Amino acid sequence: MSLIALLLLPFIGSCLAAVLPHNARNTESLLAGGVALVGAVQVAAWFGPISRGEVLVESYTWLPSLGLNLVLRVDGFAWLFALLVLGMGALVSLYARYYMSPQDPVPRFFSFFLAFMGSMLGVVMSGNLLQLVFFWELTSLFSFLLIGYWHHRRDARRGAYMALVVTGMGGLCLLAGVLLLGHIAGSYELEQVLASGERIRQHGLYPAMLVLVLLGALTKSAQFPFHFWLPRAMAAPTPVSAYLHSATMVKAGVFLLARLWPALSGSEAWFWIVAGAGACTLLLGAWCAIFQHDLKGLLAYSTISHLGLITLLLGLNSDLAAVAAVFHLINHATFKASLFMAAGIIDHESGTRDIRRLSGLARMLPFTATLAMVASAAMAGVPLMNGFLSKEMFFAETVFIDATPWVEVALPVIATLAGTFSVAYSLRFTVDVFFGPPATDLPHTPHEPPRWMRLPVELLVLACLVVGIFPAWAIGPILATSAAPVVGGVLPAYSLAIWHGFNAPLIMSLIAMLAGIALYMSMRRPMREGRLQRPPLAGLLDGQRIFEWLLLHTRRTAAAAYRRLAPRPLQAQLFLLVAAALLAAAWPLLPHGLSWGSRPKIAGSGMFVVLWVIAIACAVGAAWQAKYHRLAALTMVGVCGLMTCITFIWFSAPDLALTQLVVEVVTTILILLGLRWLPRRLELAEAPGQRLRARARRLRDALLAIGVGGGMAALAYAMLTRPTPNDISGFYLRRALPEGGGTNVVNVMLVDFRGFDTLGEITVLAVVSLTVFALLRRFRPARESMQLPPQQQRQEPDLEMDLINARSAPDTAQGVMTVPAVLVRLVLPIALVVAASLFLRGHNEPGGGFVAGLVVSVAFILQYMVAGTQWVEARMPLRPLRWLGAGLLCATATGLGAVALGYPFLTTHTAHWVLPLFGEVHLASALFFDVGVFTVVVGSTLLILTALAHQAVRAHRPGHLPRATAPKGAA
Repeated sequence: MSLIALLLLPFIGSCLAAVLPHNARNTESLLAGGVALVGAVQVAAWFGPISRGEVLVESYTWLPSLGLNLVLRVDGFAWLFALLVLGMGALVSLYARYYMSPQDPVPRFFSFFLAFMGSMLGVVMSGNLLQLVFFWELTSLFSFLLIGYWHHRRDARRGAYMALVVTGMGGLCLLAGVLLLGHIAGSYELEQVLASGERIRQHGLYPAMLVLVLLGALTKSAQFPFHFWLPRAMAAPTPVSAYLHSATMVKAGVFLLARLWPALSGSEAWFWIVAGAGACTLLLGAWCAIFQHDLKGLLAYSTISHLGLITLLLGLNSDLAAVAAVFHLINHATFKASLFMAAGIIDHESGTRDIRRLSGLARMLPFTATLAMVASAAMAGVPLMNGFLSKEMFFAETVFIDATPWVEVALPVIATLAGTFSVAYSLRFTVDVFFGPPATDLPHTPHEPPRWMRLPVELLVLACLVVGIFPAWAIGPILATSAAPVVGGVLPAYSLAIWHGFNAPLIMSLIAMLAGIALYMSMRRPMREGRLQRPPLAGLLDGQRIFEWLLLHTRRTAAAAYRRLAPRPLQAQLFLLVAAALLAAAWPLLPHGLSWGSRPKIAGSGMFVVLWVIAIACAVGAAWQAKYHRLAALTMVGVCGLMTCITFIWFSAPDLALTQLVVEVVTTILILLGLRWLPRRLELAEAPGQRLRARARRLRDALLAIGVGGGMAALAYAMLTRPTPNDISGFYLRRALPEGGGTNVVNVMLVDFRGFDTLGEITVLAVVSLTVFALLRRFRPARESMQLPPQQQRQEPDLEMDLINARSAPDTAQGVMTVPAVLVRLVLPIALVVAASLFLRGHNEPGGGFVAGLVVSVAFILQYMVAGTQWVEARMPLRPLRWLGAGLLCATATGLGAVALGYPFLTTHTAHWVLPLFGEVHLASALFFDVGVFTVVVGSTLLILTALAHQAVRAHRPGHLPRATAPKGAA
């Protein structure tokens, strides 16, 4: 299996999981587990070449001029993380099959789960830093969806929102830091960045870049002071918590620290920021964990503490500390995942996670209790457990560090205190829950879970024991392979023996164990009796309170600024925006002014002048009539658009003229449908002062419009009269046919030379149409009778309202076939033929997918306008959302097809075939991209216009309260 196939496998599984039936828990779990297991087996099969120092690399050209290439790179460290992501994913999938309720929307859960798995794989396998940031943000997005999976719960919504805000802000900082890092190293390729460590550390931008990158890593791994979001993420289902805390989400931050360790570490700034944050997090997380009464809350704070331990080790600028960090990262994944699953079993079987209500469960859950106690011993660092070995390496690094005297004293004390606290909260998890008298007030009577639900816990606990007893044999080769890339390729000397003699680290372990037991015994009764509810000084360290305070005051400040700076009328806001744009454009011209060029001018034409005199007259008439007759104003604006079309034809731009003409038709229909939302024209008695202010306002708007229009005309004239230093048009004219395979230069530019821009534009078009549809679904317009009394309304013919009422008249519904309806139905096949002709000829003649899509949209909208919505939807359901999805998939697949063949994204390929009866046929891959453009244009236009049409028709039915409805097939 190739690297790209491994990366795409979870995303393909996510799409399949989304369409499975609601009650298919077995199928969903089998699909997710199968995808993860197949991937894990494939990654494990690469251990041979990876252990010999080989690096698997696959590169696909994307945008090489910008340093954006799809590079997949797997060395020993990436191999370890990929194995953790996939192997843990397989175990969690099996566990989730029994944990999730049949009433839960399981397809949605496994779809998000697999997408998150693929995003995390993308992070660890990325060989390009910009690509890494992209997948980094995807992990934030899908973790938000997983944390908020039970969105009916307020704590789930708030926890998901907090996680997204904190990690999203960190992701933006990481993007800025990566841009600086790529600038310093001269490339975004990970291989070159890792080899440029000395150059990076000596650069003047190193401090700013380091802070930005570390903000991204520390927020993701919930390091102080950004630790507060992680406990609130416990509202997620327990399988999500087990997965996020053991091998994915929160490990992404420490992964990034270790990934960039050869390039960024070794400086004092790295030591103080990384080690300082890690030490604070280590102590704070362990101290707060002791006071938690929720099993998952206790494990969440312990995760924060252990992530702080790993961060502290990576901040010590020591090769051996980096190896210890990788070792503890592996150990933490095994015991923490098993503990979360054990907590989920307790919650699933007893109905509560409150430690104060749980007692004596060892009699009712003997196997689960044994597994949980072994995993807790590993978390506490008890000998013969895997956690003991990495904790010993951590203690050794704090004892033998070479630093300033107070740091040499403080670090061993911090490590011992953290070990003491870890023993105390591990005892709370085991003794308080499994020993003592049996609990009597539980929601359910606990019993052992199904055998297969307990299997993942058993496998993980077995790994804790095997690694703890036989470390050199069980984990030695894996640790050496995965740690070598972190330290730059040459491993320091270290030993994985169980016994290293009676030394300082062992004494620290003994002190931590005895002090931890004493601390637990002294706090047990007060906590059981409720006299000790929260840690001392918790309010001063409550990051959630600080976050919510900042969020609240940010919103209040923004609201106050909006009230002061943004007047309520939309017209005034638009005036300020346009005026600001005019000033911004004029400001650079003030020092030197604007001069014309010496380029030869073409001869003038009286016909052209007459043409634009008509256009100007219509523009002035539209502005004048907008107050009295909106339909007349709309007609005059349409004449201006028609003059623009003729101008394009005049200057030999038939493609632009054709597109402009069809766009005019679509926008005219759109505005007609939107007239219903405007208030009725009113003429109230105005005082002389009010009339004078109204005229002054209109004069002000007219002057602004003249200034903007005149300024744009002057800029255009100045640019057209200057000789161009680079023959841009000549470049496209020379290359359109040999490189793009078409003689229509405009179409070749859209689907080939600037195809990436076009893909972005149709994506924006789809997003806009979905936004309009979503807003109209819940929009409830007010009744017309609630606006003003009839005697205060202007008694003039309301032409646009008559048009809407005439369109909504149910003639065809009653079987009466009107003449316009017959004609429009006859026009439909003709319009489809015209659209097909425009589409097929677009690569060599005027036309293309965009204009063809608009023609088809107009043809369908005419059916709605004349025949009525019920008739159209009953006979030809259009389903615009499917058009949107199919178009985006087709356009993206065309670009990925080029990447799969080893060419840059959206590279066009042409073929010439000789077919019987047809002769020579020219086919370009850009045709399929144009199909995507055509489909998205049809879907988005229909979605917007039919949504508006539904609103307008329903709002004007007699005795009907208007409400938004979706076009058939769009819901």
